[in-house]
Amino acid sequence: MKNTTLYIILIVCCCGMLQAQNPIPASSKTQRILLWGATAHLGNGEVMENSAIGMENGKITFVMSAKGYKPAMASFDTLIDLSGKHIYPGFIAMNTQIGMNEIELVRSTIDSRETGAINPSARAIIAYNTDSKVTPTVRSNGILMAQIAPVGGLVSGTSSVVELDAWNWEDAAYKTDEGIWMNWPSMRIYKAWWADSEEEQQARNEKQMQDLNLLFNEARAYSLQPKPVVENQHLEAMRGLFNGTKKLYVKCDFVREIIASVQFCNEYGIQMVLCGGADSWRQTDLLKENHIPVIVMRTHSLPAREDDDIDLPYKLPALLKKAGVEVAITDEGFWQERNLPFEAGTSAGYGITKEEALTMITLAPARILGIDKTVGSLEDGKDATLFVSDGDALDMKTNHVILAFIRGKQINLDNIQTQLYHKYMKKYGME
Repeated sequence: MKNTTLYIILIVCCCGMLQAQNPIPASSKTQRILLWGATAHLGNGEVMENSAIGMENGKITFVMSAKGYKPAMASFDTLIDLSGKHIYPGFIAMNTQIGMNEIELVRSTIDSRETGAINPSARAIIAYNTDSKVTPTVRSNGILMAQIAPVGGLVSGTSSVVELDAWNWEDAAYKTDEGIWMNWPSMRIYKAWWADSEEEQQARNEKQMQDLNLLFNEARAYSLQPKPVVENQHLEAMRGLFNGTKKLYVKCDFVREIIASVQFCNEYGIQMVLCGGADSWRQTDLLKENHIPVIVMRTHSLPAREDDDIDLPYKLPALLKKAGVEVAITDEGFWQERNLPFEAGTSAGYGITKEEALTMITLAPARILGIDKTVGSLEDGKDATLFVSDGDALDMKTNHVILAFIRGKQINLDNIQTQLYHKYMKKYGME
């Protein structure tokens, strides 16, 4: 009876979602647009009051002070007066499952993991669903690009970067198969009633390390063959790790795991990115020496250790930045990414400025992903991927995105949540 009730609830929820339609992707045609008078937060730490930003053919043509500037109106199709507003580069969400997960309780809507422990050839990009109802809700908070990454197992698969407005995954793809994701074997021995015996935990850890070493030894040897007689899809996917075209994203939190993973990557000559890193502030010298950036996961959380400062997750980005480590901030999962600007905004109250926090969700992710030449900041020649907010975009009280562009195309900011809001406001006579 309980299962029957659950299925009925899920069917009703699914039917309700089908009634609302996602906005149609923006037209490929772009205009010559001048954004006038707003405060521009450039993403590189700089702020320009009363700015003038030109866009043409999907690119930013200039960023300058509007003071004393008299635009030639014939040079633009549209002039938008944004006095009192704020302009930001589009936020970039890292390590997300946006477009790969839809309803967490319905297995058939989850396509973010493969069966088995080792799947380096599993490509997140081909699982990306541009019709996800979640994507517009995330986009309406300024997240315009995302790194979609697989989860599960020891080696989860390859991640790609997408733009959050497209008809299909081919159109959405911005940079495909740019990195491989690994879940570092836990090196902690848990002593709890629910845990396996210490011997079993130790044996499992050793077996997982043996599997990883075997895989990477084979992949390194395979990468030395320009044209293998027999092509191996798993090893072919890992080739980029050894020629520098791909990065290895390693998920781990604690000191022993961080040290071991850095040593592992150095042994194989692999470029590493640390994801999570709750203890990363204890190993900043190691990370800086080896040029390893850190993706800080969910600052709105409790500390990983009972004796850590209660506000450690909030100030972790500042501790890493102060030590000279490249830092990006992200959240977890898929729908949770809508809180990305507020995760960064909270960190701004714990040792970094608002503009430094902004960099951690714009230019820093772009640098880690290797796309900083085209996105991540408001600069001449970069893609016109940006948005306009009524107030401070990192403050949940004032964040209100009113305009957004992806490569110069103005996107529709409507979503299922705003549709439901207006529906029920009208029902109760409040609109």
